[in-house]
Order: sequence, then structure tokens, then C-alpha cells
Amino acid sequence: MKNLRVNPAEDYILQQKEPYREILLFLQQFIERQIPSIQLKYKYKIPFFDYKDRPFCYLNVPRKKTYVELGFWHAAHLTLHPEHLHSDGRKVMRSLRFHSLEAIDPQVLEDLLQEAVSKSHLGFYKK
Repeated sequence: MKNLRVNPAEDYILQQKEPYREILLFLQQFIERQIPSIQLKYKYKIPFFDYKDRPFCYLNVPRKKTYVELGFWHAAHLTLHPEHLHSDGRKVMRSLRFHSLEAIDPQVLEDLLQEAVSKSHLGFYKK
């Protein structure tokens, strides 16, 4: 029998408690369908997506919090749906937060992913 190895990013997702695991799996699949060339990696101890070999977004279940976070690397350049993005005092990073699977608005998610793709060539900071 072959030794099946799980990607550390996928392992992170599969080891989460519900409802977080369900939300993370949905987000992973949604992102991979929207951006077929994206690569799921494991960086900073969380699942991290690279697009064209550059950081793009991450998935996280922050400790002592009750949500899943989808953070955008180039958030300084995002203009769509600002009412859905949280910064918590961070200068550049912003994220969507989901407390349940039902809280995910697929249109908002798709819009922000497509905008992030279109601006992925820009720098981390807005100049």
C-alpha cells in the first residue's frame, strides 16, 4: 500500500473543528475553481495561496475567535465591497470573515477574488 501524504495546508484544514472545517473546505474549493492556476501551500503555519509564484491570499482560524478568515495579500488595492473587509488595525492586510457556511456570499467572494487577481501584479503597499 502506498504511503499517502497529506499536504500540510490540507492537514490544517482537515484538523479544524466544525463548522470551521466545512467553511475552510468550501473556501479552498471555491478559490481553486475561480483561479485554476493558484497553488495551495503552507506558510506561516496556515494555508496560503500563491498566484503566479506570488503571495495571494490565506485561510486562517484565529485562536480564541469564532470565525474563519480569508485574508488578501494585496488588500491595499482592493476597492470592491469594502464593507465586508476587516483590517483590525492592520495597515495593509484585510480579510473576509465567516462565522458559518451560510454567511458566505458567493458573489462578494467571486468579485473580490477576481479583483485581487487583476491587481496581483501590484506591490504589497499602495503608493
